[in-house]
Amino acid sequence: MKLDINADLGEGFGPWTMGDDAALLDVVTSGNLACGFHAGDPLIMRRTVEMAKARGVDIGAHVGFPDRQGFGRRPMQVEIPELAAMVVYQLGALAGIARAAGARMTHMSFHGALGNMVAADRALAFPLLEAVAAFDASLTILTSSSVAIEGAAAELGLGTAISFLADRAYGDDGLLVPRRLPGAVIHDRQAVLERILRLLREGCVITASGTRLPTQARSILVHGDTLGAVDLARAIRAAIVAEGGQVVPLSRLDAEADGHKSTLSRQTETVLAGPLPPRVA
Repeated sequence: MKLDINADLGEGFGPWTMGDDAALLDVVTSGNLACGFHAGDPLIMRRTVEMAKARGVDIGAHVGFPDRQGFGRRPMQVEIPELAAMVVYQLGALAGIARAAGARMTHMSFHGALGNMVAADRALAFPLLEAVAAFDASLTILTSSSVAIEGAAAELGLGTAISFLADRAYGDDGLLVPRRLPGAVIHDRQAVLERILRLLREGCVITASGTRLPTQARSILVHGDTLGAVDLARAIRAAIVAEGGQVVPLSRLDAEADGHKSTLSRQTETVLAGPLPPRVA
């Protein structure tokens, strides 16, 4: 059992910081770096790339709407050709900074409102992933479960890796419950860890309606802007190791997956048997 732990990083701006990137980079194996649209700036991007490279952490672009004030979590109405150009713009910015630092960009993911919109709409997912493929078809698409994204990636020959968001509620369709709804974000640390254990042992998540939903996750996401993110990342890593797993960067997962290319999420076999531990009050 090999899993990646990823985190959204570089989400400050100028003198304002968001999260403890340096500490997170000592724990995670892949980083999704803001590219200056929803957060980040050239200096923050460069510093984060350098820290990631020094620690052997994979570097990926976290692409969002041009909405710093709303942290990229507000939907925007942008024509698809312009939005595709914005995607390439952000990919190019991080790829250039990584190259100048002697590193390379290995993956990309969509942030916030843009990610939710792309995940739910194939008519949006296909042209944006087509733009990614035109830029660099070797990039892995890191995404929460999404028939739209996974299907478009498969058609375009792009590799995907499913990321499990342990602190976010899932709907029965496998999509994330919108943040505006009650219970969409799970703040209870023990509840988050129990969801991780269920994923490791049973290959599934319990949806907001109580349905058991199989998920083929290859990576676990820690939101860098969440209070206590570093301690949570450490606990997740410890849980994976305790269950007999190995934590490796996303690019190594791909290299060890015998030419893995995108496939639609399917039910996985139980990785490790055993009941979940009782919940601690």
